[in-house]
Amino acid sequence: MKCPFCGNIEDRVIDSRTSKEGDVIRRRRECLKCEQRFTSYERVEDPLPMVIKKDGSREFFDSHKILTGLKKACEKRPIPITRLEEIETNIEKKLMGMGVKEIQSSWIGEEIMSSLKEIDKVAYVRFASVYRQFKDINELMEEVKGLFESKKK
Repeated sequence: MKCPFCGNIEDRVIDSRTSKEGDVIRRRRECLKCEQRFTSYERVEDPLPMVIKKDGSREFFDSHKILTGLKKACEKRPIPITRLEEIETNIEKKLMGMGVKEIQSSWIGEEIMSSLKEIDKVAYVRFASVYRQFKDINELMEEVKGLFESKKK
């Protein structure tokens, strides 16, 4: 493992712990050259499906794109980053559980919107306005009205 401080590739493992779910191993390491300590994570690389975009093109699933979208939607909102990472992980696990080789990008977008709707309405509207590409203010107002109606129920 390459030391993030000096670039040396020789280190020793000081401590190893398994996550609660058992799918990640956290290792504390110490560089043998500069003696700085750092953490690494190991996880089994699961085969993820291809994502079919709106234009019909295909690309590999990238969970970092989910987190980036969540961060943009939740910017300056009182939502901890750990909650956003949890949403990202839950969507990825759901996708893995489906066992499909391809998935529409719209499924991912709807899952993100569903999660945001539960935790923060402002972040939900922000994400929806970009994802659904509202053409005018009336479409945005309809979405906001829908939020109020679902809250009353």
